[in-house]
Amino acid sequence: MGKMWAWGWSNLCAAGFVVGHAGLYQALAMFAVAYFIIGMTVLSVCAIATNGALDAGGAYYMISRALGPEFGGSIGIMFFLANVCGSALYVLGLVEAVVDSFGIPPGQEVGTGVHVLPQSYWYELLYGTILLALCLVVCLVGASIYAKATFLIFLIVMGVLATILISFFATQPVGVPIHLPLPNSSETANGLFTGFSLATLRDNLGGRYSVDYTTGQIMSFSTVFAVMFNGCTGIMAGSNMSGDLKRPSYSIPRGTISAVLFTYLVYNLLAFLMCATCNRTLLQNDYGFLRDISIFPPLVTVGIYAATLSAAMSNLIGASRILYALARDDLFGRALALAKKTSASGNPIMAVILSWLVVQLVLFSGKLNTIAGVVTTFFLLVYATVNLACLALEWASAPNFRPTFRYFTWHTCLLGIAGCCVMMFLISPVSASASLGFLLLLLLALHYLSPSSTWGYISQALIFHQVRKYLLMLDVRKDHVKFWRPQMLLMVQNPRGSARLIDFVNDLKKSGLYILGHVELQDLGVPALAEEESAMNFPANASQVSDEYVCAANKLVLEQSPAPAVRFLYLPRPPADTSLYPLYLHHLDLLTRDLGPTVLVHGVSAVTSTQL
Repeated sequence: MGKMWAWGWSNLCAAGFVVGHAGLYQALAMFAVAYFIIGMTVLSVCAIATNGALDAGGAYYMISRALGPEFGGSIGIMFFLANVCGSALYVLGLVEAVVDSFGIPPGQEVGTGVHVLPQSYWYELLYGTILLALCLVVCLVGASIYAKATFLIFLIVMGVLATILISFFATQPVGVPIHLPLPNSSETANGLFTGFSLATLRDNLGGRYSVDYTTGQIMSFSTVFAVMFNGCTGIMAGSNMSGDLKRPSYSIPRGTISAVLFTYLVYNLLAFLMCATCNRTLLQNDYGFLRDISIFPPLVTVGIYAATLSAAMSNLIGASRILYALARDDLFGRALALAKKTSASGNPIMAVILSWLVVQLVLFSGKLNTIAGVVTTFFLLVYATVNLACLALEWASAPNFRPTFRYFTWHTCLLGIAGCCVMMFLISPVSASASLGFLLLLLLALHYLSPSSTWGYISQALIFHQVRKYLLMLDVRKDHVKFWRPQMLLMVQNPRGSARLIDFVNDLKKSGLYILGHVELQDLGVPALAEEESAMNFPANASQVSDEYVCAANKLVLEQSPAPAVRFLYLPRPPADTSLYPLYLHHLDLLTRDLGPTVLVHGVSAVTSTQL
């Protein structure tokens, strides 16, 4: 499975591994299930991303502002670690691919031809360090050069994909010799590219799980599904760059949905073409077979390298943005103070360097399969929490939750949460349990140690929503003496000096409703209120106000701003004399002419107009 990681992250060859073991029918089912889970999460991401301003931090910012600092901080740390481990995973995969293509074969001291790179743990660590340093340089320059580099890589990958699709039709049937490593020797098998063949397609329809030639382990539905799903965990790459996007509320939904739909179609198309043209031996024992059947093999190699390097950079820069957002929110105090420092252009260079150091430490593990389970589990836990945040906002009916993206419901959020949780335990029960335990520890630590925030707590909105709902369900017709509770109202002038009276009434209430009122005794100023009341009424001398005067007021309002979204006009109370109604409506027509969307309000203060 090790080589599988090197090739699979490019989303070009993972389909070959999946259909080789699972067959076409089960492969299509795996893609459908995986992208169903991803699709539900994408809907929640788009809903939160279009709900007002979105700052740096991506998923961390969404979760922390919805669920509070405890959930936000703990998930932010886990998402940071997921991106760090993901970057290391891509780098190790690229190193393995490079060594597989250019490394000196085992048992030889001197390389021949293009096989000139020495192979050992320390040499591979050196290659990974060099590749990671290249990613660091790009990320230190800033998001602009990163965007240009990834766009160039995108064009290369699209060229590789077009070459592969053409190769399925243009390449003649050919045999591909495959060297299978054995404990003490090697064996050669013959894989076949048959071209489009009905017999090949029928042979590849059903599942036929066998031994993975890189690990010696028997594959099963869950293990193959886990490998395939690891290649689908990049849906947050765009949201991680939310602080660097000009219009994140516009770009994130369109970019994320487009990427998900495109990769889903590519996976299904490649699965069908591979099943119709490649025999089972080739699919199961050569994860780099697309290079062997391509009309231009070097382009496939360059494309896979470029795609894997781009993924490593994406995770590194995503980790740095999450760390910067965590540091700026001061949830961990001085521990992350260094990550706040930015360059003159606003690039969080210290966060990038710290993220690079952590990735470098992860590279010392040198084991792809060890990292892969943790990466996927952390990503799935973050996705489940994003769905939970969206579900909480929807259930609480929070007045500030008004996303412009409306293609979601609480049902999609629940399905996303359930799918992510099931997938975590299906892929790695041990990693899932350990991740949940780590999350719980972070929650408790932040609950007791982190400073209070002013972001608001969704728990309060949920409690208010539920209390209101249950109060509305009370029916006085169903009251009974057996369940009667007193409802006490106590009004005192000095609560501090009425402690005994307050305690006495509190003893009387017997779990009933108890309202304590603090009464202030003073002159209410009735004449002043009367004057204010008369000022807020339609003036008696309105008949003497000329149309020119009202038009001048209309012009004054228009000059404040040419085209706000909504205007609010605070007006006096309509006249009590019905004979003045036509004049009142005439003045309103002149006052609101050409104002656009306008809300007329009976104001309680002397405000002329307010804009939104």
